[in-house]
Amino acid sequence: MPGFDDRLDPGLRAPLDAFLAGIPDGYAALPHTRRRAIAEEAAARSTSGDPGRSGVRWEDRVADRNGAPEVPVRVYRPRGAPEPGRERRLILLLHGGGMWAGGIDSEHATALDLSERFGTTVVSVGYRLAPEHPYPAGLEDCFTALRWAQRHAADLGARAEELVVYGGSAGGGLALALTLLCRDRSIDGIAHVMAPYPMLDDRDATASAREFEHLREGLYDGAANRESWRFYLGGGEADALAAPARATDLSGLPPTFIDVGELDVFRDEDVEFALRLARAGVPVELHVYPGAFHASEIVAPDAALSLRMLETRRAVLQRAVLPPSS
Repeated sequence: MPGFDDRLDPGLRAPLDAFLAGIPDGYAALPHTRRRAIAEEAAARSTSGDPGRSGVRWEDRVADRNGAPEVPVRVYRPRGAPEPGRERRLILLLHGGGMWAGGIDSEHATALDLSERFGTTVVSVGYRLAPEHPYPAGLEDCFTALRWAQRHAADLGARAEELVVYGGSAGGGLALALTLLCRDRSIDGIAHVMAPYPMLDDRDATASAREFEHLREGLYDGAANRESWRFYLGGGEADALAAPARATDLSGLPPTFIDVGELDVFRDEDVEFALRLARAGVPVELHVYPGAFHASEIVAPDAALSLRMLETRRAVLQRAVLPPSS
């Protein structure tokens, strides 16, 4: 079988080489705190965009819930009040980073773009990170932020009835875990889930997990994925809310969008999860992109393949944020 380099989309090759050239030698052996800082700096640079978007205002807030720790959130709102009855659904944004890296700052440009592009409120969540705070801390923080956003949506200029949850990689895994948690707690209000290349399965047993066990240092591969799960689980056992691929019942979940690259360690678990959603009667849209690797659109945002991926996500998200009457 042709290897990773042989199957890599040609438009991704030069940006990937440039990205990997900036990864320090011995990166994988560095303490996770140092790698966290490097990853956050790289994410902030790659999504720098225009930090001064005149069409969006933002502020740092604290989400709370009875009996739960407070959670930092950043709220982004388009300038100008929406027409009464034309409010769009709020987007709850859950960052990626393997459950141990990333944060509100690394998603800042993404959140600005979402708010301006779709004309709606975005709440970006600073959930607690592993290994300092293993499962279920991060998921419970996301639930706190969800309930806070639901309570305050109308005050924030969004529809109060329902919202969209958006998260990639670890954020995608948390987004799908959040839908299971809400279903099991009889909490309504998630209208749609956007989950690019979600992190779903701790068992490391798929063909793509074996195929992409070891990639060039700086790429997310099977070895990196096992470390992320070890950090997140903290020595505990995984259940369906930690690793949604373990869920035996996927019925009753909201419409879901999943995409993943052909060269992503998550490829097979994501495809299988999407198929299981469809079998459970959940409306699901799945895209598998030939020649793409994990988060390749972040590494190479101007590549033709990346632009196609982003255009597809934006079209789906545009429909998701609009209320049914629009």
